[in-house]
Amino acid sequence: MSYRTVGDEVLPRARAGVMADPGPRGRFGEHGGRYVPEPLVAACDEVAAAFQDAWADAGFRKSLANLLALHVGRPTPLTPAWRLSAELGVDLLLKREDLAHTGSHKINNVIGQALLASRMGRTRLIAETGAGSHGVATATAAALLGLKATVFMGERDMERQAPNVFRMRVLGAEVVPVRTGSRTLKDATSQAMRHWVGVVDEAYYCVGSVIGPHPYPYMVRELQRVIGDEARGQCAAELPTGVPDYVVACVGGGSNAAGTFAGFVGTPARLVGVEAAGGAGAARGRTGVLHGFRSLFLQDGDGQVTEAHSIAPGLDYPGVGPEHAHLRDLGRARYVTVEDGEVVEAAVRLARTEGIVPALESAHAVAWVIRAAASGELPPGATVLLTLSGRGDKDISTLMELL
Repeated sequence: MSYRTVGDEVLPRARAGVMADPGPRGRFGEHGGRYVPEPLVAACDEVAAAFQDAWADAGFRKSLANLLALHVGRPTPLTPAWRLSAELGVDLLLKREDLAHTGSHKINNVIGQALLASRMGRTRLIAETGAGSHGVATATAAALLGLKATVFMGERDMERQAPNVFRMRVLGAEVVPVRTGSRTLKDATSQAMRHWVGVVDEAYYCVGSVIGPHPYPYMVRELQRVIGDEARGQCAAELPTGVPDYVVACVGGGSNAAGTFAGFVGTPARLVGVEAAGGAGAARGRTGVLHGFRSLFLQDGDGQVTEAHSIAPGLDYPGVGPEHAHLRDLGRARYVTVEDGEVVEAAVRLARTEGIVPALESAHAVAWVIRAAASGELPPGATVLLTLSGRGDKDISTLMELL
């Protein structure tokens, strides 16, 4: 890997072959793969073959592009954060996934998987959700395409995200409360996968992030690549250098970050994923297996996966997608953490400087940029692209309590 400099900062140049097709085994270095019960092996094989066929079909790609334009509202804009930039001494650009239909990036992936499910002859979508954004997107796509939807959600998250639960039900989805374990995203994912085992012939499991058994991490990344590809073109048009110095996104499982990074991994931009301090799989995890894939997970001394914590339900996951683990191993992306208090302060600061109330997930990325600019970790004058993955409507009750 070669390097260039911005100010006193040394930035890596791109490494060839990174974020490529992981092949039939679904391996990103030592991570990824498929660790599922025997009944799901054939189901995963079928999804992999169907996606490969669909992704090579110009008609499928055109249908997806039309829906993303007409129903989702793509392309989303690249918004300069003028006032916050002036305060921080950097040039901050926001990729506005909060302006996509349903209020987050999740709809990009779900529309693609719902089209695939219809192509495969499935009549029902199964999904897990934490913050509720993936559940809302799944319910929306199901209604649009005439499918049924069953969404598994931790009971604790249902309490925190009551408006999104109501939205799912208005859209016609069945929302199943999960009362086991921590009653959050990890447990919802486990329950959704167990349910899928018994209904593989009629239902399609619509995974919400770059997690799960192959082909899901690769497939979700490719469906979210639209974020990075759009942003890459927008930066080329807007920036004198054509490429930002830093590309920053929040990371739970990591789908918005994976989609964003895919557009810039072949450039000199430094990639930064921002995790919750209590759910830092990439920053602090160890290699393990959960939910059908091998990656980095929070674990105790006996190798048992431990519970995660985040003020943002969408980041309340004890691991990270396998491709993020691989990017960390390569040194191509860096993964950092922020605390809950920093997140709340960042959400308020963005609201009061730019008139944008971000989702608490997205506010993690904003919090790191604020901290890094103040400490000098971000060189003065650096150009920073930040993916604002969702809007904060769903988190207003949490902010009201805390503020």
